[in-house]
Amino acid sequence: MPKTTPFVTSLILGSLLSSAPLFARDKGARLDIDHVLLISVDGLHALDVSRYIKSHPHSALAELAAHGTTYSNARTPANSDSFPGLLALVTGGSPISHGVFYDVSYDRTLFDPTNVTCSGQAGNMTVFDETIDVYDANNVSQNVIDPTKLPRRLDAHGRCVPVFPHDFIKSNTIFEVVRAAGGQTAWADKHPAYDLVNGPSGRGVADLFTPEITNNNGFDATASVVCTAENDQKKVAAILNQIQGRNHDGTRSPGVPSVFGMNFQAVSVGQKLKKDNFDSSCADDTDPAINGQPGGYVDGSGTPSAVLAYGLDKTDQALRSMIDGLERQGIYDRTLFIVSAKHGQSPINIAKLNKPGHFGDLVAALPGASTDPAAQAIVSAANCATGACGFVMDDDVALIWLQDQSQTAAVAAYLNANTGPLFIDEVMAGDELRLKFNDPANDNRTPDIIVQPIYGTIYTTSGKKVAEHGGFSFGDANVGLIVSNPRLRGRVLKTPVATSQVAPTILRVLGLDPDALDAVRKEETQPLPGLGD
Repeated sequence: MPKTTPFVTSLILGSLLSSAPLFARDKGARLDIDHVLLISVDGLHALDVSRYIKSHPHSALAELAAHGTTYSNARTPANSDSFPGLLALVTGGSPISHGVFYDVSYDRTLFDPTNVTCSGQAGNMTVFDETIDVYDANNVSQNVIDPTKLPRRLDAHGRCVPVFPHDFIKSNTIFEVVRAAGGQTAWADKHPAYDLVNGPSGRGVADLFTPEITNNNGFDATASVVCTAENDQKKVAAILNQIQGRNHDGTRSPGVPSVFGMNFQAVSVGQKLKKDNFDSSCADDTDPAINGQPGGYVDGSGTPSAVLAYGLDKTDQALRSMIDGLERQGIYDRTLFIVSAKHGQSPINIAKLNKPGHFGDLVAALPGASTDPAAQAIVSAANCATGACGFVMDDDVALIWLQDQSQTAAVAAYLNANTGPLFIDEVMAGDELRLKFNDPANDNRTPDIIVQPIYGTIYTTSGKKVAEHGGFSFGDANVGLIVSNPRLRGRVLKTPVATSQVAPTILRVLGLDPDALDAVRKEETQPLPGLGD
């Protein structure tokens, strides 16, 4: 079959030994990698991968692991929200380089969406979630972004313009590098806000498909693992069309993408739901073994509930359909198949779950908080709805942007003095924060303080979920990672790696220079070790 991209390089053992090859000792086999299929299974822990393969030896995951490297100690490089988690996979970096901490965060240089003249003091929360979609009268997303809901900035010509998700990212993506080299690219994800992966050029992904999974004030598929799996299947159908060389919707034939992939949500939803289909909104969710049953894990050893097991099974069946499609097309042996995750989920052990309330409310309730300047700085930021007054983003982490950054040391000291009632494990600020991230005094995105709570704590009172992500805990950050090709031998590598190493690996196997990625150059990210050793 003819090659589908003009730049693909055959990886031959002898010719690559001098250039740190990925497949240097794979029994001397010749590997022609024309395509990379990148899959993110949100919430998928390394533990989930191990347990599933053991209990399902004939599964798709087991097949991929049987001829690939399974990294059992892979972690996200920074906080584990979906945005930085995906950007790790496609930029090769962390918020140090791509500048994105959360889908809802803060930027000291931007303005409110309604401030169409960008007047007054800069600084505003930045929202890139389902709320920025265009909706019809029935609150059904039209799967496009409404520019009037986006934060605004002054451009180089002094014009006040909306900031699209792809404008928000500070480093380029693998999709941009591959397209610049003449390759075809595609991606499918859960919100139109994943325009993010287009990168600063806005043109990285030739075929972007983003069917909304959570309609704002409308139908929310994530209330049910069954309806979530159905939303996943829309994206699976897109992948199967692309494997056949067509666009996601089956129209025209641009050729099989050089780099393509999608995000799965069913595992993440299966991990989080306290009660499946709690609002009875999913008409197709009728199996009594799942409908109305608890999600999450049965025990601290990672035994999945029936709800989570359903999400794992449906995802594995979808992976099997992709393998079958690649085989039918005759390109399975020339495709690098990567399965990982944007983030994990915590707690695995339901006994650790603690939902005490939102972080700002907990601070406000402390004795003397109403008159303490440090406490009030936090409460003020948490209550800021718009404008240059700071922000607090909380989940199983708390990211704090202060209105007055000179208060940082005092606020950190206050939090360290109240770790007990605030369920804090670690307060990251000052020198400690600057060791891991850019200096917030000089960087418009970096929080002034990051709070990692005690494992199992989620800063919410919501009764819908029994797990979340966003923080730095092992459950949040330790994710599954399999890099597979039929000509590789199966192995498990326990050496610590970061998911950011996936991006330079992808470019290397396609014969492209990983240093074409801004984040790789800035953070000196290396390709994954151990493939084919």
